Amino acid sequence: MSSFRRARAWLFVRRRFQFVATVAMVTILTGTCGALLMMPNSVLPKLHAAQPTSIGSLRAADDDPRLAAVRRTLEPFGHLVTEQLPTGNGQQSLVVGHPAQQAEIDTLAGELAAATTAVTGVWGPGWAQSAMVVVASNPSEFAALVRSGASMPADVAAASVADPFTPGTQPTGQRVVFSSDAGRRLDAGGLRTLLRHELTHIATRAQTVDGAPQWMLEGFAEFVAHLGAGQHFADIAPTVATRIRAGDVPRDLPSAADFAGSGAVVAYEQAWSVCAFVADKFDQPRLVELYRRIAAGKQDSASEDRIMRDVLGTSRDDLVADWRSWLSARAA
Repeated sequence: MSSFRRARAWLFVRRRFQFVATVAMVTILTGTCGALLMMPNSVLPKLHAAQPTSIGSLRAADDDPRLAAVRRTLEPFGHLVTEQLPTGNGQQSLVVGHPAQQAEIDTLAGELAAATTAVTGVWGPGWAQSAMVVVASNPSEFAALVRSGASMPADVAAASVADPFTPGTQPTGQRVVFSSDAGRRLDAGGLRTLLRHELTHIATRAQTVDGAPQWMLEGFAEFVAHLGAGQHFADIAPTVATRIRAGDVPRDLPSAADFAGSGAVVAYEQAWSVCAFVADKFDQPRLVELYRRIAAGKQDSASEDRIMRDVLGTSRDDLVADWRSWLSARAA
């Protein structure tokens, strides 16, 4: 009997073949795994983690110092989820909320990088380019997150907040907070616009003083929010357009009191139109410079006039007159 036949006969006695095959397979697998472990990392394929995940399983997000204060407010209301994503200049941003708000969380996370780029494109790169966006689950949670001390008005869909800081220093504790019903009241386009508006406040806060003119603060945020959206004047300022067609052209820039109560919608639209007019007649860089100068302190008509003459080369009265003409032409 040849050596091959003798070996085959030995293998088939008392299932020796199965035993030898098993030992051989284990030996091969062990050797393969050991070889893989010894290979350099550059040879192995890279694994990519999924973006949406729970806070408990996302180590990088869990270590983010911005999350601690938000967690203390949110966790009593239920389990948390977060989405972490890059938003510019190598920074990471977070969108946080509860599972019931997952749709809004996903929408805002999908918009945040583009919103950051849009704000930076107008304001410049001199801000963190990183944000925390939080979606509240109920009015009490919303009020706690924005530190209002009481329930916020029902018509407020979002707000931005920061820790107290000295003007000229970089603010800390900044976040954008969306109300629990923002997703029901606004479509994806509305959430995108509101996110860009509030993110503008985040980016510019270091240059902003409490008590600065609201027409400048809110108008500039609205200008950035709508820039490049391809909307017509009547799409952005429908109430103002309707009033102008009826002969009701605003006589002056909106006052701080105009931004409260039932006239707030008109005030926001007018404020946007002032900034859109300045960018249209002068240019966008001078609009930014006008913001930096006016937002830097409390102003009155006289100080606004001085700043406008310095930045735009026109008086306040002339700017208002030209703005009124621009409004009438756009609303026609």
